[in-house]
Amino acid sequence: MSNSSSSNPLCTAQTFASILSANATVEKVDWVPAGSSYGEGLVNKGYPVIAVDLPASCAVTIKVTSSPTSSYRFGIFLPEDWNSRILTQGNGGYAGGINWLDISGGLRYGFAALSTDTGHNSEVFDMTWALNNPEARADWGYRSIHGSVELGKKVVAVYYSNPATYSYYSGCSTGGRQGMREMQFSPESFDGVLAGAPSWWLPGIVSWLAELSRYNWPADIPAHIDWKQLPALGEAVVKQCDAVDGVEDGIISDPRACKIDFEALTCGTANTDASSCLTSPQVELLQRLYEDYVTDTGVLVYRGLIPGTEDGMAAVLNDSTGNPFGVGYSRNFMDQANFTIDQWSDDLAVEQLQRDPGNSSAMLYDLSTYSQRGGKFVLYQGLADPLVPTTGSDLYYSRLVEAMGASAASSFSRYFEIPGMGHCVGTNVDAPWNFGQYIPEDGYSIPGQVDPQHDLLLALVDWVEKDKPIDSIIASTWNSPFNTSSGLLKQRPICAYPQIAKWTGVGDVNQPGGWTCQSNATMPNTTIPVITNGVGGGPEINVMNYFTGFVSLILVLFSAL
Repeated sequence: MSNSSSSNPLCTAQTFASILSANATVEKVDWVPAGSSYGEGLVNKGYPVIAVDLPASCAVTIKVTSSPTSSYRFGIFLPEDWNSRILTQGNGGYAGGINWLDISGGLRYGFAALSTDTGHNSEVFDMTWALNNPEARADWGYRSIHGSVELGKKVVAVYYSNPATYSYYSGCSTGGRQGMREMQFSPESFDGVLAGAPSWWLPGIVSWLAELSRYNWPADIPAHIDWKQLPALGEAVVKQCDAVDGVEDGIISDPRACKIDFEALTCGTANTDASSCLTSPQVELLQRLYEDYVTDTGVLVYRGLIPGTEDGMAAVLNDSTGNPFGVGYSRNFMDQANFTIDQWSDDLAVEQLQRDPGNSSAMLYDLSTYSQRGGKFVLYQGLADPLVPTTGSDLYYSRLVEAMGASAASSFSRYFEIPGMGHCVGTNVDAPWNFGQYIPEDGYSIPGQVDPQHDLLLALVDWVEKDKPIDSIIASTWNSPFNTSSGLLKQRPICAYPQIAKWTGVGDVNQPGGWTCQSNATMPNTTIPVITNGVGGGPEINVMNYFTGFVSLILVLFSAL
């Protein structure tokens, strides 16, 4: 254990000793002076990036033994200038490690900011820690978040001699799932939850990824689509779908309203662009990607992709040994260490849905207990996300509305769909996408516009604490999408579902003033029967930001090469 010199005498291990049970120990306490950096570097395989130029704070790391064969750690920044709130930050993929970078964003707002390592130390695609290890799977699935939040609140209370007034959560992908599951099963943990592109139905999405892996391989089949073809394909689909939303700006804002003309994408047919066309077998494969994965026995495994995801499809198609999330899950969560993609079957998909190893899925839809205690829930989703399809988030929100009724659902929840945004962050079409969810190593929020109109977390805080519902949020992008110093390129309102931003035709299309929120006639499909608890009960069964930056970088590289 390390104790560096402190300008706050409470920043010592002794301060926290009285609140720890026998299974918890203080691993490290460090005073972080203003302007300094913090993190674990390369030893932290999941989150090696060091946060820099930090506000003054006390950084605490605590280790909790969760079973005789498992343990997890969590870290928390305790700011010198505290806003009386606590923010828990989610993780990404299967990465293990304390996400010091993302909680540095929370620290800059003034939150006591917390992250768990989920019980292991690994890179984003590494799931070997889960093999034959059900306790580690439970830590990752739900236990580490729940335990870290409970104990983290005690850490805050003893350090400041006052409990946090409000508790918030923010996370995307795996992080979205973590927050939703904790909200569903422990409604008292959070007052506000911000969840993006959640893998809430985890066995379903990894089974879908495994199924899609088989479509495109081996490379010598007539249907094989090379990743180098995808950027041109994406441009061709944008040309077809762009104007459907009422303005030609290179962004598909209403993908559900677009019916792709597949004949126009097929080589040798009239009006086909030879530089972007596909062969007939390739077009047939492409069409399958937009379809739901339903087994031969009628079990819905997961929903399909939508138009606008094409230039990112390398994330799900272009791995000759199978998608690493899909194959890795079967190997390590299902304890089939030698599994290969050619062994994939509908039967295995159904088994994964039934077992849900680690009990990680977040499939409760009636959130009355959470809403009645004043909790607020905001879900967001990139419409160009190829890895966690928009249709999955649609399905969850539709189920929530179905379970609670539209009026009750709108009293505490919002759903935002971001045109042109990929998985959690970023864009390939210069679409406004950032509303504060991306945390660089030296900043947070939207520079110069750290306010509830441009930052969805701050808007959530206002809704919880000032009863100001969120009707829209202004998203931003820059000339270089991840570099806020490269110059602001575009801003646009993102409207709360079921509304959509429509261009008025007045003013600058790249500024928010010319856009209004209007009802959207092309709603998600809500006709799929209710999820039940057994295979015989219906066509579905009981199933389901370092990482996000990494995935976005992969997609950008594919597009650039």
